[in-house]
Amino acid sequence: MTTARHIEAVPRHSRRCWRDRGGNAAVEFALVAPALFGFLIGIMFFGIALWRQNALDYSVAEAARCASDSPSTCGTSTQITTYAAGVSGGNFDSTVFTYTAPAAGSCGYLVTASYPISVPYFNISMTLTSRACWPS
Repeated sequence: MTTARHIEAVPRHSRRCWRDRGGNAAVEFALVAPALFGFLIGIMFFGIALWRQNALDYSVAEAARCASDSPSTCGTSTQITTYAAGVSGGNFDSTVFTYTAPAAGSCGYLVTASYPISVPYFNISMTLTSRACWPS
C-alpha cells in the first residue's frame, strides 16, 4: 500500500542524487567507455567489410556475364575490368579486377577481384577476394 509519505520520499531522494557530486558515474563511464567505443567501431568495420564484399561479388559476377553475353561492350580485358569497376557503386579502381579468357577445360570467362581493407588506429587489415566464372 502506498502512502503519502512514500510518494513524498521519491522527489527528496532524486534531488539528493542530483546534488551528489561524488563522481561515481564519471568513474564508471571511464571504465566502460573504451570497451563500448571499441565494440561500436568493430560493428562499423564489420558492416563496411560486408558491404564491400557484396559489392565485389556483384561486380565480378556482372563483369563475367558481360564478357560472355556482350562482346561489343566487354570485348577486351580493359573493357571488362573497367565495366566491373563501374557496375558495383563501390568506387573500386579497375586495377582491383583481373580477367582470364576462357581456355579449353576451364569454367569459362573468369573475373577475379582482390581488395585490401584496413581499420585505422587499430592495426587490423584483411584482403577481400571474389571470383565469378560465366560459361562461354
